Parts: sequence; C-alpha cells; structure tokens
Amino acid sequence: MTDQPIALDALPPPAISSPDAGTAPGTADGIAGGGGKASPSRPPPRAPLERSLYRFIIRHSLRDQLTILAWTAVSLPFYYYSLDLPKTIINRAIQGKQFPVVLFGYSLGQMPYLMVLCAIFLALVFINGGFKYYTNVLRGRLGERMLRRLRFSLYNHILRFPVPHFRRTSPGEIIPMVTSEVEPLGGFIGDAVGLPAINLGLLATAVYFMFNQDVTLGLAAIALYPIQGFIIPKLQRRVNQLGKQRVRTIRSLADRIGESIGGIVEIRANDSARYQLADFAARLGRIYEIRYEIYQRKFFVKFLNNFLGQLTPFFFYSIGGYLVINGGLTAGALVAVLGAYKDLAGPWKELLDFYQLKEDSRIKYEQVVEQFEPAGLIDPQLQLDEPDEIPALTGTLAVTNISYVEEERRVVDGVSYTLPLDAHLAVVGRAGSGKNEFAMLLARLLVPSAGRILVGDTDLNLLPFAVTGRRIAYVGPSSGLFSASLRDNLLFGLRHKPTGDPQYDAAMQRRRDRALHEARRSGNIDFDLKADWTDYTRAGAASEAEMLARTVETLAIAKLDEDVYRVGLRGRLDPTRQPEAATRLLEARRALADRLDKNDMARLIERFDPERYNTSATLGDNLLFGTPVDATFEADKLAQNSYMRSVLDQVGLTGDLVAMGLEVAETMVELFDELPPDHEFWEQFSFIKAEDLSDFKVILERSRQVGIARLKPAERTRLLELPFKLIEPRHRLGLITDTIRDRVLQARKLFAEGLPEDLQSKIEFFDPGRYNAAASLQNNILFGSVAFGEAGAVHRVRELITEVLAELDLRQVVIEVGLDYQVGSGGARLSPLQRQKVAIARAVLKQPDILLLNEATASFDAPVEIEVMQRLRSEFAGRCVICVMSRASRARGFDRVIVFDQGRIVEQGNPDELDKPGTTLSTLVTAE
Repeated sequence: MTDQPIALDALPPPAISSPDAGTAPGTADGIAGGGGKASPSRPPPRAPLERSLYRFIIRHSLRDQLTILAWTAVSLPFYYYSLDLPKTIINRAIQGKQFPVVLFGYSLGQMPYLMVLCAIFLALVFINGGFKYYTNVLRGRLGERMLRRLRFSLYNHILRFPVPHFRRTSPGEIIPMVTSEVEPLGGFIGDAVGLPAINLGLLATAVYFMFNQDVTLGLAAIALYPIQGFIIPKLQRRVNQLGKQRVRTIRSLADRIGESIGGIVEIRANDSARYQLADFAARLGRIYEIRYEIYQRKFFVKFLNNFLGQLTPFFFYSIGGYLVINGGLTAGALVAVLGAYKDLAGPWKELLDFYQLKEDSRIKYEQVVEQFEPAGLIDPQLQLDEPDEIPALTGTLAVTNISYVEEERRVVDGVSYTLPLDAHLAVVGRAGSGKNEFAMLLARLLVPSAGRILVGDTDLNLLPFAVTGRRIAYVGPSSGLFSASLRDNLLFGLRHKPTGDPQYDAAMQRRRDRALHEARRSGNIDFDLKADWTDYTRAGAASEAEMLARTVETLAIAKLDEDVYRVGLRGRLDPTRQPEAATRLLEARRALADRLDKNDMARLIERFDPERYNTSATLGDNLLFGTPVDATFEADKLAQNSYMRSVLDQVGLTGDLVAMGLEVAETMVELFDELPPDHEFWEQFSFIKAEDLSDFKVILERSRQVGIARLKPAERTRLLELPFKLIEPRHRLGLITDTIRDRVLQARKLFAEGLPEDLQSKIEFFDPGRYNAAASLQNNILFGSVAFGEAGAVHRVRELITEVLAELDLRQVVIEVGLDYQVGSGGARLSPLQRQKVAIARAVLKQPDILLLNEATASFDAPVEIEVMQRLRSEFAGRCVICVMSRASRARGFDRVIVFDQGRIVEQGNPDELDKPGTTLSTLVTAE
C-alpha cells in the first residue's frame, strides 16, 4: 500500500459483471491454487448463486460426483456375484451330487466346497459393505463441502446487499435461511448423483439377475414399477406446493419473533402481550394445517407404495411355486430370486424417498436463492478486488446532479456541489431534508439513482471498495460494534487482508494445509484468520508499540481515553504474557503504600496481611486470603464446597458459623419482613434476596421447634452461606468476635497448606511480592480493602491511584488492559455515547482522506460535542471533513456550509455569510 497521491483517472475502472458472473479463468471454482500464503494477487472467490439446484451441484462438484459414480460402477459386479452365489450354494453345494469338485485348482469334497463358497459369500458381503462405506463417506464429505460453499456464497451475498434492503428485510428472515433452512441441502447434495446412481445400479443388477433366472419372474418383479413411477410424482406435486407454503410461513414466523424481541419495550409498555400471543398462535395454526396436510399426503404415498410393493411377492410365491412344482425352475433359483427381490425393495424405496427429498431440497434451494438476489446487488468485483496500489483521494470532490429515489420518493433531488478535498464542510437541514442520505451517497452506502460523484475525473461508484473503504471513513448516528474486544473494534477499519504469514510448527502447519485445501475445495476464501491483519502503515505506525501509542492518541481525540482507563483498572493483566507490566504494577503497589504512609492516609486502606484478619473484607475473603480464579471458591458456593467444609470442621468453625447464620437470618427477617421487594435497603444491607426471605422464615421456625442441631443438612448449609458475606464495620451485627477471628486465621492457614493439587489452580493467594493474575489491576495496586467508616475514602484512594500511575508512566498500560474489554453483542456492554466514541475513534485511526460524520455526535452533551469536533478538525487539518450536523449552530467554525431542504441545497457559503437574519441557516439556529 502507498500513501502517495496517484491520479485517479489513471486507475482503470473495473469491468462490471453480473451477480452470477462465472469463476475467474484458469482457476478452480474461482480460487487460485498454490500455497497458503496471503497474496494480494490471488483473486477472491466470486461465490455465484445458480438458479437451479442441479446446475449448482454440477458446476461445483462434477469431478467428485463422477468419482462417486466410478466407485459405484466398480462395486456392481461384486453385488451381482453376491446375488448369484446363494443359488450355487443351494444347487451345487447343498443339493449337488457330483463330488469332488475342482475349485481354484483344488479338489474339494461336499463339506469343504460348501465352506469355501460360504467364505466367498462372506468376503463378498464385506467387500460390498466396504464399497458402501467408502461411497457414503465420499458423499457425506462432498455434501458438507457443498453446504459450506453454499453458506459462504449466501453470506457473501449478504455483504453485497444494498443498504436499503436491510430496512425492508428482517434479520429474522435472513439468518434462518443461512443456518437452518439450507442445512438439509448438504445431505441431499452429497447424494444428488451418487445415491440415485448406486440404487439404479443395484436395481438394474438385481433385475438383470432375476431375468437370467426366469423371464416370467423378472417381468413379475418390475410389473408394478411403471405404475408407481406414474402415480407417485403426481401425488408429490401437491406436497411440493405445500412445502413452499411451509417455508414461507416459517420464515414469516421467524420474522415475527425477531420483531417481538426488538419491540419488547413497546409490547410491555402498551400491554399488547395478548394480541401478540394471538397473532403468534394464528401463525402456528397455519403451520400446523400445512404440515398436517403434508403428513396426510406423504403417508398416503407411502401406504400406496408399500401396498404395491407387497403385490410382487404374491406373484413370486404363486408363479414361482407353480414353476418349481412343474420343474420349470429350481428351488435354488426361486430362493435366489426371492433374495434378489428382497434386495430390490431397498433400492426402490431409496429412489422413491430420494425423489421426495429432491423435490423438497429443490424448493428450499429456489426459495433461498430468490431471497438472495435483490435488486442493486453490489458487483463482487468492486467488493473484493484488490488493486496493486491504493491511491489517495486528492483534488476535488464533485457532486454532479445526483438524485436518490427510495420507495418512489425523491429523497435527494438534483444536487450539484464541488468541494476541495482539504476543506471542512458542515451540512445542515431539518429532519427528512435529504442531508443524511447525501452523506450516505458520498460514503457509497447508497447508490445514486441519477448523476455522478466524481473524485478528480473518476466516478466514485466505479472505484473498488478497497480504495473507498480505506480512504473514506463514515460514522453514522447509531454505530454498530462487533462482539469482540474494544481493541478489535477500534482496529476493525485497518483489517483488510493479512499483512504476513503466521509461523506454525510442523504439526500445526499440516493441519493448516488441510484446512486450506478444504477451504479451496469448498470455494471459500483461504486467508488465514490467525495471521496479523492490522495495517499498521495505514494508521501511521511501524510496530505494535507505535500502534498502541497511536490508538491511545485516537482515544483522546474522541474523549474515550478516560472511559477505557476506568475499564482497564477493573480489568485483568496476564503476568505470563506481560511480565514487565506486572513488575511495574507491583512498583505502583509499593509507591501507593509509601504515599499513603507519608501523607498520613494509611487508614484509608486496610492492607492484606497473612497474619491479620482484614476487618474491611468479608469473612469468606479472610478465609480464602486470595482471589478465586473460577466459580469453585466463589462466595455464594463456599458453603457447598467440600474442601472448605472439611477445613471448617477441622478448626471447629462449622457449628459457630451455622449459629451465626441463624442470628443473621433472624436479624434480616426482623428488619426486612415488612419492606417491599423493590426497596433500596435490600441491595444495600440484606444478605438475603427478597424472594428467599420466606425460605429462611421456614428454617427459623424449624430451628425453634427442633433446635439448630437437628436441622436438615440442606437447611444448615443455607444458614452457613450467610456469615461468609459479613463485613463487621459495615453490617455492625457484633457477631465476629476476637475468638472467631483467631479461628478464621487458623482455618486460612490450614486451607492454604492442605489445598489439594487439583484445586491449586482455582485460587490465587495474596502475596505482597507477587502479582495476582486473578485480581483486577486496581485491586493489585491496592493490595487491601478500602476502609469502612472513612468519609470519601473510595474517591480519595482512586485519585491517589491515578496520581501514582501517571507518575510511573503506567496510564498507557492500564488503557492497554482496557482495550481488551469485551464490548458484548452489538456493543451492549457500552453506553450509546461510548459506542459512538468508539466509532469515531475507529474512523480517525485509519487516517482517511475524507471523514464523513452523519450526525455522529448528536447524542453528545454540548460541551463534549464542541470539544470532540474541535479535536477532529485539528486532527484533519489539510484533509476533508464532511459533517452532517444535528444542530445548525455547530456549523460555526467550519470552512463551508450547505443547507438542505426537501432534497435540495437551498443555501451554501461560509458560516458568517449564511448566519444572518432571513436565511434558512439562521432560522434553523433560532429553532434549536
């Protein structure tokens, strides 16, 4: 990649291909062969969708299907001889009289001859089973490859959908199509050619064998097949129609579920649950009616098929028996024919089932493909092609008479405007004025219905997305994040292709080569996801360390650095991966302790001491004297933990803690029995949840009746849970006496010394000279508990930590830990404001030539919005910023302003010229 400006008109416009364009010449399935290295010259897969299921199958799996057919053909002679051998065994080995017999050059008597023939028969059974196993594996692997290819193609098409299509189509419709609806197609595609071929081969072989035995019996065997072949497809036709209805109805049901999830607030706020349930029940009823009719018709077809199938044995027994009695047929031949017919029923049934499966799969495939070919599908060549060089966008941006029509409404109407690509432009207007769509047109999120957008002399919409996606950054009013870390979301705009090849050991490289081979055979893109995808050069960095520094700078521009810093303090650092950072944080621990001592503030923190009971920590924390790594030693589970119970029994604490639990329960019931469940005191002071209070009232009543010693084990365990949460200075119940503290310290020592080997990895013990990998950064620095009863202690301690980290230059280390914070699905663990800040930082980090902000700061408070905008304009000095404003007054300070109204530009100029009485801009400012 190069950042040197290149004349855009020198970049040849890509050839426009249809969505169903074929694979690249000279490649198999559109994948270039050779090696697993990420090469920018490798053409990416085009993933076309065939309209016909069988065209899709033949196009992408013809060689594999022919291989299966070849193995099927090879297996048929063995199958024929397995049918013929029983006749030889009966007629010549069991009933024969001419012995000895010469076989393979050996003279055999009757019994040896019989055993040899039986052994050959067993070998043929094994060989036939082996052929069936091998061809089944081939078909199964082929089906999975083709299913993988189909899903990849569908997902590829989703990425190419025009943005307006997502407003009309619910994810509840699209997701099941890619996941559950196409799932059965994998099994069918693997069987599409091989299964009917092998069954037709078996059928033909068995029929040929029966005709060899007796023509009459052969005719009897096939007499009813033409009738079945004529009737069953006619009956299946209505089943096919019902299948289409079922697919559409289930898809509509999925859409309704998605709408209900998205609109749950409205449903509850408007008490419309009954209406929603009635609507859902009606849809379920329709599905029930369709499926019930399908079952009736499908089972009638099976009934008819079974009935006709049972007529043939009638012919065999009657006609065959007559021929045997009259000497026209041997008993062995009749037995062999009956055996062959028994084998004949299986392939015929498989063929009938296959026909029904084929029709069902065809319907599914056609229904899915129909939904994945919307109008305006993005050209795959524009989406995935990678030019040798990525030219910078320089010169002027010229909008020439562009219009955009959506749902027969002209949203943008004949707009023309020219902007130097070093200017800062503010776009204002009322809601629905077309200003938002104008920004989306410039970002290529929408395609003009008419007119052109030119950069230099090149049409913006003819450039590969590799150019515009890296040179233009867009942030909308509500930005989406991915379920990953903050770091991954920030670097998302820099991950376009692998920047190098990961190093593997020999075994891992072999697995990687196999995975690469399968990706190619399945028509999938074959880049290595474990490679480093981050384009440091694009962000102006040369290494990971510079990338981190640049990321921190970008966070500051978006005023997100303080948020990430706070998250980092609550995060965890792995000392094995970052030993130097862990060592420096231990230094911060010592520096904080020194500062507390020097400033006479040591009372603010009660530090952890192996020989002392920490009164500001819970009784459970004092017992453990460490941080649980997983749920094994969590506070809520300590009472059920068998090892902890054994330690408490050894020091004689179990009975005392159960008695304490009884006193705590009595106090809680006395204090909270009359409070409503939503009262704030439940969360602040109670050890017991409101819904559990009644259970403890029952336990208290039983203890009064039978005594605490005779309570059930489960009831004693419930009481034992309560003291583990006690913090004496906070709860002031007077239950933790000096004697209890001494025995807790005794139990602490016993717990650590006798901890079984399989539990040693479940807890990280406190150690003044060691970093605790299971604790947060803040707790590692504190190495103690904030003291209760000291006014403002939490705030003062937090300020001291910030000062210490700043002095030791550790703030960036904390932010780096915060960057590993998992944001949740769609960024749900962040506030809407934080999500917008992440989106802005992501856009700035990739250093675009054009920054498009489409009401991106609308949710910000005024001071924050003004400050962020100033920082952005300073960062983008000499580069283009186009900002759609939610408040017209924020346009002040920009180089240029355009005012939209009813899809047109009604005013343009600099802010000072337009912000005068009587102008549209002044009217908008006044209306704020």
